[in-house]
Amino acid sequence: MKEREITALEEGLGYHFRRRAVIEQAVTHSSQAREQEAQQAGESKYAVSDNEQLEFLGDAVLALVTSEELFQRFPHFREGELSKLRAHLVSERHLIRVAQQLELGHYLRLGRGEEKSGGRGKTALLVDALEAILAAIYLDGGLEVARQFVLRNVIAPELERMERGGGSLPVTDFKSALQEAVQSLGLPQPAYVLVEEAGPEHSKTFTVEARLHTKNGKNAEFVGRAQGSTKKNAEQDAARQLLTFLASRPKAVEAKGARASSPADK
Repeated sequence: MKEREITALEEGLGYHFRRRAVIEQAVTHSSQAREQEAQQAGESKYAVSDNEQLEFLGDAVLALVTSEELFQRFPHFREGELSKLRAHLVSERHLIRVAQQLELGHYLRLGRGEEKSGGRGKTALLVDALEAILAAIYLDGGLEVARQFVLRNVIAPELERMERGGGSLPVTDFKSALQEAVQSLGLPQPAYVLVEEAGPEHSKTFTVEARLHTKNGKNAEFVGRAQGSTKKNAEQDAARQLLTFLASRPKAVEAKGARASSPADK
């Protein structure tokens, strides 16, 4: 790759490589590597590295970082719900959008045949290159730098997009998750109150409050308020707000609450 191409790629990735060889390998398709090997002659032949091994490593780093982030961000989600959300975030369907936004097709090193067949726009090649680049960042800068790259480009924008789309995360049973969460903390079950119903019969809007009470059950510690086209949808969104609140509470407060409700303290 030419120096200006590497610089442009680094700017797009938000990372400067100390070892240029690793990023060049990450964007080298096997068709280009085999073509270069075929052009060699005599005893000077040597193997040319492509991005297949880096792709393997990058896939593992992506799975680790995504799993850890979802585990931390959604502490009350069940294993199946976390798995479903992770599967979406690491899917080819999502990663191709990330690769296109980073314009990785401009930087691929392809053999002549792959170039002629439109390789720069092929989904599989672009996603493989994205995973290989992630591995290159990991090898060159370490896990924390790779984690920040994944959060910045793969996870955070997509979760924000999904939430803006009306809470369309592939995890919808927030009420059940909230029920389990308050039970584990020794808190009363939340109350769902329909506070407003507006609009014509065929197109109503329901406003629901989910009220999280303190241990004595008298005062509301936090109130989630949401609207929806059905009471069920509004209740789910309000429950999601309560889950977010519980996740933001200091761990010391939760631990204290748990001790207060233990049989030994009664």
